[in-house]
Amino acid sequence: MLYLASQSPRRQSILKDLGVQFELLLPTEDEDAESLELVIPHECSLDYVSRVTLAKLDAAVIRLKKRQLPWYPILCADTTVSIPLLGEDLILGKPQNNTHALEILEQLNHQCHQVHTAIAVQIHPESSPEILVSTSNVYFANNSSDKLNAYIATGEPMGKAGAYAIQGIGSSLIQKIEGSHSSIMGLPVYETCLLLDKALIPYILYL
Repeated sequence: MLYLASQSPRRQSILKDLGVQFELLLPTEDEDAESLELVIPHECSLDYVSRVTLAKLDAAVIRLKKRQLPWYPILCADTTVSIPLLGEDLILGKPQNNTHALEILEQLNHQCHQVHTAIAVQIHPESSPEILVSTSNVYFANNSSDKLNAYIATGEPMGKAGAYAIQGIGSSLIQKIEGSHSSIMGLPVYETCLLLDKALIPYILYL
């Protein structure tokens, strides 16, 4: 069995597709989960996504112990959208409103950006966490302002890093990708299976 410390329905769906038995280990209202995602000035996107994922994992371990639940490996992940710039990455978070969503999508439009997804697992209570990062390049088409606004009107961008969902209508904005589709969704299947192997967690192709 596995604990998944993520509210993402996409991550839950991917684990279900893999045949993994898991239970959710989610923060309560008294936990300030959003503060873990604050960006440190001048932090590169790879460092950021790794730091946030490990911080979420630490918080989940504490949560499990407080609730006095039986120990099983804990898995968590974080996805970061960034535009590589000279000397510093521009990290694009989740939109705060429709205006912010349009601002993010206009920054991504007609150019390449990177999506980093870090996945980490705590196998034993006192062991060091195992962490892997998957990076993909995503190329937005030259979308019109009308199309971007129509996409925002669907409500899909809200709650999504980079203000789009590749598994949804947002894929219509994208010309091509280089990398892992599942990673851009939020949970890279290949890296997930590597960590499941280390944790001895069975899944459909577990050998």
